[in-house]
Amino acid sequence: MKNLIYMDNAATTRVKPEVMEAIRPYFEERYANPSSPYTFASNLSKEVEAARKTIADFIGARENEIYFTGGGSESDNWALNGLAFSLREKGRHIITSKIEHHAILHTCEYLEKLGYEITYLDVDENGLVDVGAIEAAIRPDTILISVMFANNEIGTIEPVKEIGRIAHEHGIIFHTDAVQAYGHVKIDVNEMNIDLMSVSGHKIHAPKGIGFLFIRSGIKIESFIHGGGQERGKRAGTTNVPGVIGLAKATELAADGLEKRVGRETDLRNHLIERIEKEVPHSKLNGDRTERLPNNVNFCFRFIEGESLLLLLDKEGICASSGSACTSGSLDPSHVLLAIGLPHEIAHGSLRLTLSDETTMEEVDATADAVKRAVERLRAMSPLYEDFAKSNKG
Repeated sequence: MKNLIYMDNAATTRVKPEVMEAIRPYFEERYANPSSPYTFASNLSKEVEAARKTIADFIGARENEIYFTGGGSESDNWALNGLAFSLREKGRHIITSKIEHHAILHTCEYLEKLGYEITYLDVDENGLVDVGAIEAAIRPDTILISVMFANNEIGTIEPVKEIGRIAHEHGIIFHTDAVQAYGHVKIDVNEMNIDLMSVSGHKIHAPKGIGFLFIRSGIKIESFIHGGGQERGKRAGTTNVPGVIGLAKATELAADGLEKRVGRETDLRNHLIERIEKEVPHSKLNGDRTERLPNNVNFCFRFIEGESLLLLLDKEGICASSGSACTSGSLDPSHVLLAIGLPHEIAHGSLRLTLSDETTMEEVDATADAVKRAVERLRAMSPLYEDFAKSNKG
């Protein structure tokens, strides 16, 4: 599409040319099922294992701790359900936060119907979980703590290392949803005390439909899909070879010059934040200003509706969102924005802009200009803003 400015990389990313080149042979001449017994297939099995090692090395894990899945939501479901069912004799209490992705929250709701008890922790105005509150919530029957690495809407990075340390001090397993963080910040599962971690490939320029769950060696977890011996008998189903190869290639690209890329994205992010704060009155940055994903910008604008703002930006060729792509059809305000204390009327006026390593300064400035124009236009049509402006004149 000509003149498209894509600022919704938290929803998904384009598959990079290098990734497409890497996976193409596995759709054409190297199409075998790696579980088959002949040489044509066994060679593919070796390449899948090499890809597994590439991914494991990137997060400081062992190859046998990486289990390929269909994506982040599947990995989240497996982590929670698999642990809950495996440890049900030990306890039925799980701790999580109120700003988790719905893949976590809805799985917790499902487990509650089965008799498990869930503690949903509050967060502060920046979306940070209080480490002390986590420790205070631990009970003798607590079996799992699940707190996301970084929030998918407001970009806040949680104190993962400290949460994992507290979990381990109490003999509790720690899971983190790292779907938005993987490939964007440095992750070491050992240094950060992570026992299980969910990842999705399409957030880092790999194809959709591939992800993985890191499961630390020694942790007992029930199989998620039954019917075959794939993924060491834990997740049945024909191996998605193109997806696996694509995820490994995307991981290689993410690892290459990660620090420099994070610095560049952070500069672009901060420039966009500064322009909006300076040029658009009555705007509020959501999420922590420093403990934040390098590519995430999230604002609320008073006196406007987020959906109307998205439509005006779309007319200018700018792709953005008002929250998680998984809930874009909902008319309710974001549960994340409500959890950080925003009233409904302000939470409705939210905008999420997420960059990639391909975003340019020209695109950032064009986006800032478009946001300014759109907000001014919408406020000009708002009787609420008109009353507000009149009352503040006199």
